[in-house]
Amino acid sequence: MGSAKKDSTARKARIEEMRRAEQSRERRNRILTIAASVVIVCGLVVGGVVLVRSQSDDGGSDTAASDSSAKGKFVTGKDGVRTWQGKLARNHVNKAVKYASEPPVGGDHNQAWMNCNGDVYTEELDNTNAVHSLEHGAVWVTYNADAKKADIDALAAKVKKTPYTLMSPMDDQKDPIMLSAWGHQRTVKGASDSDVDAFFEKFVQGEQTPEPGAACTNGLSQ
Repeated sequence: MGSAKKDSTARKARIEEMRRAEQSRERRNRILTIAASVVIVCGLVVGGVVLVRSQSDDGGSDTAASDSSAKGKFVTGKDGVRTWQGKLARNHVNKAVKYASEPPVGGDHNQAWMNCNGDVYTEELDNTNAVHSLEHGAVWVTYNADAKKADIDALAAKVKKTPYTLMSPMDDQKDPIMLSAWGHQRTVKGASDSDVDAFFEKFVQGEQTPEPGAACTNGLSQ
């Protein structure tokens, strides 16, 4: 009997010791889990701060202009078309861009293009969106306050029936009516000017197009 009691007492002692060891392990595991969680949370916080700061820096540059097409110049051909001689950048940017010409004929631009499936706009466009349309092979018709209403109406009718074209007012351009494609531009006298048809024929989805066949729909529209 005495031996049985001793065995029982020893067994209880071992069980108790095992329980204490298990509790100790559980405490250590909880501490490790909490510590790991703290490290993860801290990492997320730090990463978030860095991301916010990075976005803030980008946001701060939104108002800063990037001159993406200053390295080069226009050369006017015998046909009156001005061709940009130099590199035209094609980066997608989320900031204003100071272009080398008004209207621009290429350069860095917004990732969203203006719809250019014969779209006629009655308000000025953001150049960065319209330049993306030029990259897709569109011809952009622009006019200022000196353009005659009859010419504006006739050109609008032509644009509406011509895929890969768009039209909008542009007060700051030097001539009443201008036609622009990627890397090319010209002034025309009016809607009946034969140079209008010639420009459309050559540059609507012409050889100058950086992204031939790219969409002129599912973009931005006023």
